[in-house]
Formats: sequence, C-alpha cells, structure tokens
Amino acid sequence: MAVGKDDTVIVKARIDKRDYRRVVLSNSLQVLLISDLDTDKCAASMDVGVGYFSDPDGLEGLAHFLEHMLFYASEKYPVEDSYSKYITEHGGSTNAFTSSEHTNYFFDVNTDGFEEALDRFAQFFTKPLMSADATMREIKAVDSENQKNLLSDAWRMNQLQKHLSAEDHPYHKFSTGNWDTLEVRPKAKGLDTRNELIKFYEENYSANLMHLVIYTNESLDKIQNLVEEKFQDIRNTDRSCFRPAGQPCKSEHLQILVRTVPIKQGHKLRIVWPITPEIHYYTEGPCRYLGHLIGHEGEGSLYYILKTLGWATGLSAGESDWSLDFSFFKVAIDLTDAGHEHIEDIVGLLFKYIELLQQSGVCKWIFDELSAVCETKFHYQDKIPPSDYVVNIASNMLFYPAKDWLTGSSLPSKFSPSVIEMILDQLSPNNVRIFWESKSFEGHTDKVEPWYGTAYSVEKITGSAIQGWVLSARDENMHLPAPNIFIPTDLSLKIVQEKVKFPVLLSWSSYSALWYKPDTLFSIPKAYVKIDFHCPYAGNSPEAEVLTHIFTQLLMDYLNEYAYYAQVAGLYYSINHTDDGFQVTLLGYNHKLRILLETLVQKIATFGVKADRFSVIKEMVTKEYENFKYQQPYQQAMYYCSLILRDQTWPWKEQLEVLPDLQVEDLAKFVPALLSRTFIECYIAGNIESHEAESMARHMEDVLFKCSKPLCRPLFSSQHLTNRVVKLESGMNYFYPSECLNPDDENSALVHYIQVGRDDFKLNVKLQLFALVAKQPTFHQLRSVEQLGYITVLMQRNDCGIRGLQFIIQSTVKGPGNIEERVEAFLKMFETKLHEMTIDEFKSNVNALIDMKLEKHKNLREESAFFWREINDGTLRFDRRDFEVEALRQLTLQELIDFFNEYVKVGAPQKKTLSIRVYGNLHSSEYKAEASEPHLAKIDNIFTFRRSQSLYGSFKGLSGQMKL
Repeated sequence: MAVGKDDTVIVKARIDKRDYRRVVLSNSLQVLLISDLDTDKCAASMDVGVGYFSDPDGLEGLAHFLEHMLFYASEKYPVEDSYSKYITEHGGSTNAFTSSEHTNYFFDVNTDGFEEALDRFAQFFTKPLMSADATMREIKAVDSENQKNLLSDAWRMNQLQKHLSAEDHPYHKFSTGNWDTLEVRPKAKGLDTRNELIKFYEENYSANLMHLVIYTNESLDKIQNLVEEKFQDIRNTDRSCFRPAGQPCKSEHLQILVRTVPIKQGHKLRIVWPITPEIHYYTEGPCRYLGHLIGHEGEGSLYYILKTLGWATGLSAGESDWSLDFSFFKVAIDLTDAGHEHIEDIVGLLFKYIELLQQSGVCKWIFDELSAVCETKFHYQDKIPPSDYVVNIASNMLFYPAKDWLTGSSLPSKFSPSVIEMILDQLSPNNVRIFWESKSFEGHTDKVEPWYGTAYSVEKITGSAIQGWVLSARDENMHLPAPNIFIPTDLSLKIVQEKVKFPVLLSWSSYSALWYKPDTLFSIPKAYVKIDFHCPYAGNSPEAEVLTHIFTQLLMDYLNEYAYYAQVAGLYYSINHTDDGFQVTLLGYNHKLRILLETLVQKIATFGVKADRFSVIKEMVTKEYENFKYQQPYQQAMYYCSLILRDQTWPWKEQLEVLPDLQVEDLAKFVPALLSRTFIECYIAGNIESHEAESMARHMEDVLFKCSKPLCRPLFSSQHLTNRVVKLESGMNYFYPSECLNPDDENSALVHYIQVGRDDFKLNVKLQLFALVAKQPTFHQLRSVEQLGYITVLMQRNDCGIRGLQFIIQSTVKGPGNIEERVEAFLKMFETKLHEMTIDEFKSNVNALIDMKLEKHKNLREESAFFWREINDGTLRFDRRDFEVEALRQLTLQELIDFFNEYVKVGAPQKKTLSIRVYGNLHSSEYKAEASEPHLAKIDNIFTFRRSQSLYGSFKGLSGQMKL
C-alpha cells in the first residue's frame, strides 16, 4: 500500500511528452514512475544511499563487493546468474556501480519481459542469496577488476588525491577492494568476509535510503500497482544516511605541491581547492559560472594565453568529487614540454585570471547568457536510452527536492553575486593543492601511494610564494569572453514535405555525393552533418597517415578559439583522420550550423602551416603514439586483429618511427597533394530542408573545386577507395602471439575471432541470434564460474561488411593459450545446450532479437550513426532492419544449429578462426615457448601474412559509378 502519491509538479522539458509521478511506499521507499507510450525498451534503476564511504575499516571494497554479489541469486530465483540470463534473453542489459555515498543498480529490457525482470530485480533488495562458493569466486572478479585499473593514470591520480587527506575521513579510503582487503586481511583477523557482507547488507540496505525509478510504456496507475506489489517487502530499518564529518583536507594537506610519476607520457597539472559544495546553491550555479570562465578557450582566456605561449594543449575547470558535505574545484591542464618548464608562470597566470574575475565583479550578462544556454539545452535535450535516463534521475533523487529530480543542477536561474564571490574567494593560494604529473620525476620522488604504487613527493608552498609567481607572470592581455554569437535564436521546426524513412541521394557529381535525411522522428531543432573527404594520398604510407593526422589536429587547433563559442552554445564539431582521408562532423542546433561549416571549409581552403603550432601538435601526436603501448592488453589484441584483417593499414610503430623526422616543410608540401584528388561524401540530416542541404554541398564544391585556382580535383575512376578485408582460409585456425607492449602489465588477453562471411541478411541473423543466445552463458561460465577475468565478452564483429564473432578475455589467472582452451571447452559444452534448446526457447530468443531490431532510434545522433555506417561500409542497406526481421521470422532452430555446426563448432571443417594472444609479464615464459601446433598456424609477420591472403570484395568504391 502506498503512503501516497503527492502533487509535486516535477519540472520537465517543454518537448517532453512523458508522464511522471512521485510515489512513496509504506516502507518509505521513494519512487518516480515514468510512462512513455512510445518506448520500446523498459528500464529501472535503484539507487541505494550507501557507498564505499561506509566500508568498515579493514574491509576496503566491501560495498563494491556487495554490488557484485547481488547479481548472483535470490531465494525466489536461486539459479546462479538467472537474473542476467533473463535480461539478456529478453533483449536487455544490466549493470551497477558503487560511488562514495550511493550504489546504483539498473537494467533495461524489451517491453514484454519487463514485469518478470522487475520481479527478479526486486529480489536484490529483499532476499538475495550470497552463497559461500559464489562469495569466494566473486572476490576474484573484484580483484581482477582492480588489476585492470592498476596501470590506469586516472585511477592512480584519483587515489593519490584521496591518499593526501585525513586518514580518519572516508574520502581517504580505497574504494574498489582486492584479494588482499577482502580475503587475506579479514582472514588474518579471524573475520569471515561472507558474514561481514551479510551484516553490511542488513545494516545498510534499508528502504528509506533507496530511490527507485521505473520507465515503461504502461499507464502510471498500472506501473504504480506493479511497484507496490514488488517493492513493498523491502525492509525499512530507518537507517540514517551516512554523513562524513567535516572536510577531508586538514592544514597539512593544503598549500602543497605534489610531484608524481604517471604511467603514460605527457605532463599534467591539476590545481585543486576544497570548496563549499555547489549542491547547496545549485540554482545559483557558482561552480558552473566559474568553470565556464576559468575553463573558457576563446580569445583572452587563460587557455588561449597558455596555448599562444606554447605551454598547454588542453584545459578544463569545474567542481569534482562533490558530496553534500565537501567538494573540490579542479583546474586540469595538459602541458607541453615547454609548459612543463614554466609551472610557476602557469600557476601565476591562473591566479592572475582569478584576480581578474574578482576585480571585474560577477557579470550579470555572462550569467544570463549561461543560464539561457542551459535552459535551451534542457528544454531541447535529446532522448537518451531509458537505462541511462533512469540512472541519471535515480542518482539525482538522493540530492535534490522532487521538483528538480529531472533538472538536477542543470538550470542555474538565480543570479547571486555573493554566492559566486564566496566560492571565488575559496580559490585562494592559502588552500590550494597542486598535483604535477610527469615521467621526468622518475627517480626523484621519496614516497609511494600504497594501493596503486604511485611514486610521489610533497613540497609545502606558501601563499606568499604563489603571490610571487603571480607578480612575475607575464602581463598578458587577459579578458572576459565576448558575447556568444552562436547562441541559437531560431528554434523553429522546418516543415517536412515528404516523410521519408531512409536517406536519399540528393545529388551526385564527380566532386561529391550528398545523402539527405530530414527529421521525421524527433521534432527537435538540431542537425547532423558528416563530411567524408576521400583522399587517396592520405593512406598510401605511414608518413602520409601521420601527416594527415597532424593536418586534422592543426585544423582543430586553428579553429579552436572561434569554434569554442559554438560548443558552449550546443553546436559541436570534430575533425578526424581516417584510413583514406579525414572526416568533419557537426552536430547541434541547426540555426547557426551553416556559419560554422563555412568557416571550417574556409580554414581547409586557406590552410597554411604555422611553425610554432606545428611543433606543439607534432609533440602531442608523438605522445599519443608513444602511449599506445599503455593500452589495456585486450585493446592491443583488438588492434592486432584489425591490423591483420584490414588491408592497407599501417602499424603504429612505423608511424611513430617516421614522426621525429617530419618537419614543417613536409606538411606544407603534403597538404596540397593530399587535397589535390578528393571526393567528398556528405550526409546531412535533421532539421534542415533539402534545398539548404544542397546549398551546403554546392558551397563546398565552389570553394574547394570551382574557384579560379582550385585546391581539389575529382578522383580518377581508378582512385575511388575500397575497404578490403582479409578472407581467412576455410578450415584454418591462425594465431598471432605478441608480448604485451607494457612490460609492467600483469594482464594477458585473448581475442578469439571466428570469421563468418560477407554481409547477407540470412547469414547475419543466424550470427546475431547465436551471439544473443551464447552471450550470457559465456559470461556465466568463463567469468562467474571459472573466474578467468573481469573482462569476459562474446560479441559480434563487423569489418566493413565482413561479419564474425569474437571472444574477448583479459586475465592474470591464465595465459592466452590456456584461455583459448577454455573458450573451446565452453563451445563444446554449449553445443550440447544448443541441441537441448526447445522450440519455445528458440522462438523466445528470436522474438527478443526482433524486438531489438524494431527498436526506434532515440535521437538524431543514433539514427545518423546507423545510416552513416551503411554509407561508410558501402553496403547502403538503409532498410536492413526490415529485411533482417523478415529473415528472422522465417528462421528455424535447425538452421541455427546448422549455422553453429558450419561456422562455430570446434573442429568444423570449414571454420575460420584467428586468435590474437597478448602475453602479460606473468605469462611471458609461455610466450617464449609459443610454436605452431598441429591444428594451429602461427602468424610470424602480420604483413607477410596479409599479402599472402585472398581479400573479400569491397562494398565501398562504387561511388564513382553511381547514377541518380
């Protein structure tokens, strides 16, 4: 029985057609019900107001461990992993995360599976089973998750900041947990981790600390009845919310300069101040205002000056690590080598900018402009997947009054100079913490952070010393930003004459092809523009690829201070190099999009190499390539897999090798050659009329191809680009062994790839259905039961229209050869399960996959990504979903078994596999012993192998022969 639904008016976006209702159950569980009649996915999120701040001393990671354990089983559904199995088989996904003061559990599922999924989910909070056997196994999963993070700079630096705080404050804690904290140390103290786990659950998981969000296609009344029935049994012990006492940083943790050694190349500076949490003043938005100005990148900003001096390549500012009781304001700066030599000047300039803000006073016009941008963003927000939406709201419910559950702190509306000045005054030299990361400190530190082994040293700095840095800093022309010309004022919707379902080829010439798709679904004043420059010279050597990369980065660099205003106003852009040229993407409000596009095209047309910026970008790109070796081992394995399969791709080592010798003149000569032969493929979608799209395409042609001295000429027929993929030999099992590029990484990885064939509706759906039915059993067997590693995935792979399956597993427990044996053992075991599948189970899985395929796109970006993939691969099957659904409806269980027997079954005579084995340092002896085995062909050299193999025909490259 609900205590009641109240009449709180929840603020929602103008275009939001969903219905909302707040309900409080008799056990004090607060619930938000959301009815969306258009949704084809239902979702739920439970946010529990307890996190790792509540971990008992000596049991670090217990809250996180409990989050893992609740997925296993319950009294009502005792079969292990049956919750995840049900969700997966009904087209859904499920996950959870543990934060400092709350833990969030969530799932989404096809609409027809929601009621039972919700019942299974509710058992987490009523009667979970935590068997002794599962407890022991899942400690290993937590340990494996921690192993994955040990060499991640983000995790290391976050923990170092926590380490340098009061030991008796929960902020100081280690949140993840590992084998030592959850097994070895408790055992030494005579504690049973499972008993502690159950005790922690019973003490902390109380209904009054929980917030639930439900998202379905049913009426609010029906959802309410469902929720009351399934969640009223959660115990309410009237547990009070854990509140940490006071600030985590004492005087000894302030006015410090911490030098620390990162894993990756590059120098970073993080300047941090403890502040009053913005949550108490979220309508005044003091941190949003200050973050907007200190983090600005336009002319006169701190970043603009640091960039002009050649000292920085990135800067961000804003509140971080906040709770109700304490918070931090952080400025993070990516430094160049030159910037690394000018730390005192940089800190001096930062404080100089803060002084400028104090002297200028709080500007009403800046606050009003920011408020208007936030309001437009909120009222014209894209729909996002229901699972993301419920998580965001459930997390808000802990901190905000009910009317602001949807808005959170996203709508600053109350102009209060005194509140902003209060926070600004806290950004003082007297309570600053400076963290300075660089490899150059290796061997010059005297302390080690215990959980991640990060080397560091601490030096005290006085306020007067910092004042000296401010006085000696250059007197640059710092000023506040100008009014933003990119703020949209026309948010009207264009009238779509023809409700087209798929993109149409609006125009085609020897210069360009224009695909156009008006918005017929989202009714939002936004557009999406993708411009693909196909340039044959971009990918014909490692040098060419690196120079194309530097060219795209320089373009972004030249545009930055102008285009940053567009990004602030909700108009985003990116320029990325591709294997065969480069791509420009614009996404956001359509009103001023044309202005940004024309500026961008003009920058391409008038591109010249500035020597000072070239050296900064070259240094940045070099570090990017050098840091490739610090990727996770499974990412390295996936990279090798792509390198083997995709023709005309160059290895990062060769690109890194050519970088040092590249000079300004090389790029100055290269860019005109790069652009000399070009074909432009455009995709324009959203709130744009066809004549506007054609006008944009014409403008690009006029500037680049049709001026008096054209920069670009059309491609020759022979130059139209192709995507060729290696066709593995039938009946062959290839493997490529490699040592992990980072000798300190203990993790090994396997990517076991099974090639199926060219894009074909019937074949695709068999592959997709197999991936769906085998996904959760893979996770259960190889992760939950065998505990090979935290990262254990079975997923489809699509290389330019060539389809396959891949198992991806990262492990410290076993080497790649052993993992491969476990994958094959799993496939043999799964073969039996497949043969035991009933017709009803088969139909249920088919229906789940059909529902997934019929799922509507949530927003313009999602729809555009789907259609662009078809254009980019050259498959052009915009109606793919309709045909694949039809193929699924005709599919039989026997056909699925036949597919398995032909393509997947261990030892199938026509099966084609490629295994990438990456050996971490725990398994390096196994790498040295690698040799060809009777049923396995070893790849010694990727490029010799690639040259010796047949290639699939390309779907791409037909654009030169297109006819309207």
